[in-house]
Amino acid sequence: MNPYNLLRPALFSLDPETAHDATLTTLNTAYCLGLSRLIPQPAPDPRTVMGITFPNPVGLAAGLDKNGECINGLAALGFGFIEIGTVTPRAQPGNPRPRLFRIPEAQAIINRMGFNNHGADALVENVRRAQFSGVLGINIGKNADTPIEKAADDYLTCLRKVYAHASYVAINISSPNTKNLRQLQGGDELDGLLGQLKAEQEKLAQQHGKYVPLAVKIAPDLDNEQIKQIAALLIKHHIDGVIATNTTLARDGVESLPHGNETGGLSGAPVCEKSSAVIRQLAAELQGALPIIGAGGILSGKDAREKMQAGAALVQIYSGLIYRGQALVKEAADAVKR
Repeated sequence: MNPYNLLRPALFSLDPETAHDATLTTLNTAYCLGLSRLIPQPAPDPRTVMGITFPNPVGLAAGLDKNGECINGLAALGFGFIEIGTVTPRAQPGNPRPRLFRIPEAQAIINRMGFNNHGADALVENVRRAQFSGVLGINIGKNADTPIEKAADDYLTCLRKVYAHASYVAINISSPNTKNLRQLQGGDELDGLLGQLKAEQEKLAQQHGKYVPLAVKIAPDLDNEQIKQIAALLIKHHIDGVIATNTTLARDGVESLPHGNETGGLSGAPVCEKSSAVIRQLAAELQGALPIIGAGGILSGKDAREKMQAGAALVQIYSGLIYRGQALVKEAADAVKR
């Protein structure tokens, strides 16, 4: 039996953001008390991707632990890697509440959080305190009040701050909840941003004596030509990986449901096929030049396997964890085991 099934009704009776905070507190407490050792773990299934050996190919997507406050507790759920953030150079409150909405009938979530976080310095302090030696991704973004034409400055600032503490750094240019952010996925903007990030990565690799891969996180709301253009730029700039995908602005399948037309990014089951379609086209365009991390709508082991079959080398879950609990981690890892 999945113990989360007993807890879920109580959590779902709370406001979603309150439930989110309570869950992180509970996971930290369980870790401190040694209770998380009782959680069944996936069998080892190491994969080497971006030059990093991952204990298993199922990771936690960014967004659940924006500030790196629950790394130990989350790692105990059996993930092969943890991605924290999105973090911005300076702390910011994000968008006004309410900004997180469950749509249980569709196993979906809509959020318009707006990169609420305590800033890069606070995140780094939390990472330093964590007793975690596994694979840690740090997802970076720009502050809401930074003009889009100055966005690269924010990404470079974050990259410098987190570089020494990350196994890889994810570049979030695809959240729909920061004004104009997705503009950075466009040809000239993306070309310029990737060029600056790659140059900075080379400097930091020399400075710290270690190479930290960069992965770019893209949206599911891209047409074929945009995907083709992005793939070409990722190859041109020797980017190490791509995360496909973020949340969607589409409302297919939820428009008639309560909260279905809230503003923000839709995640969970309705985005599953949309993200898989992007992965399939990316895989065809990239031809193995760089690996794809598949995310979006993984609610079962079957969904995880389909992402891998579409061309992903690793997968990430988030909304599925809200609906299925920790059992999904082992189920997904078992489903994609070689």
